[in-house]
Amino acid sequence: MNRFSIIPVAILLLMGCKAKKVADVKTLSGEQLVQTKSDFTIAFGSCNKASIVNLLWDDVLKARPDVWIWGGDNIYADTDDMLKLRGMYGEQQKVKGYRKLVSKVPIIGTWDDHDYGLNDAGIEFKAKKGSQQEFLDFMGVSKDSPRRQQEGVYTSHDFQLWNGSLKVIVLDTRYFRTALTPDTETEKRTKPNAYGEGTILGEKQWQWLTSELHTSKADFNIIVSSIQVLSNEHGFETWGNFPHEVDRLKKTLVASGAKGAMILSGDRHISEFSQTMVEGLPYPLIDFTSSGLTHAFSAFKGEPNPFRIGDVVSTESFGLLRFDFLKKTVQLLMVGDDGVVLNELQRNF
Repeated sequence: MNRFSIIPVAILLLMGCKAKKVADVKTLSGEQLVQTKSDFTIAFGSCNKASIVNLLWDDVLKARPDVWIWGGDNIYADTDDMLKLRGMYGEQQKVKGYRKLVSKVPIIGTWDDHDYGLNDAGIEFKAKKGSQQEFLDFMGVSKDSPRRQQEGVYTSHDFQLWNGSLKVIVLDTRYFRTALTPDTETEKRTKPNAYGEGTILGEKQWQWLTSELHTSKADFNIIVSSIQVLSNEHGFETWGNFPHEVDRLKKTLVASGAKGAMILSGDRHISEFSQTMVEGLPYPLIDFTSSGLTHAFSAFKGEPNPFRIGDVVSTESFGLLRFDFLKKTVQLLMVGDDGVVLNELQRNF
């Protein structure tokens, strides 16, 4: 159990250091991760099976993150049997490398369909209330936390340092998500709903997210979504299946004036950077997808993504973000086994 999982708003009094500068984009650099210090470091990842050896936990620790963020599919249970679900969470907690991480680093995050309980499931999943309690147990959330009474696992965490601040907004893209539209005309699994039809977050969560962004004073606002927000042409789950929800998120970001906002996502068993310019937003909106931790789409042959920057990484990796609060910069890295940097990007805000 860790204090950041128990208390949504946590304060870290840390002495800051400058992050190493890198070129704007380096694709498949193949260089060893340099263990430079930063003001704040986030490590995150998704798509993890306890039954498959995860070779990355030692590399995560060597990166010295200030927090680990689960991006979803943290286990693969696919069940409405809560005893089975609890057992699989227990197996993950026994993994040696993960146990060591939990003992040293605060753990936060969200779920996706396979730990929620059913492939591509949403609002209709009948065991979601019980599944939520098992997830909160896994995350070390206290039994008397308000999150135990709330519908959905969404939450926020604030990190205040001597020279800046960062907010992590964790979304739930499962509990309230309405039906997808099957694509019966092509080989793709789904296609976008009619504009305005359906929701990903549900109205209550939307109101909460709007408030979180409008009231945020943080230098960086990190939005965690288990599914991709920008990439929208691959036919799998994506915010693009609800195009009006994508537009609403963009408008909410602009209206809020939130500084340094970016998206972290998972689900796809590939890692990639996506970016778009949003009218009224004074910086590019980045969606950093990191997936998967134990099994990646090694047979990946390509797919359309009009927002992609650089190449897709289709081997096991985790995401790393290093923040410099004084210079308002962030270094984003995809890191593989033995600390090899597979892709990296730097942005100024």
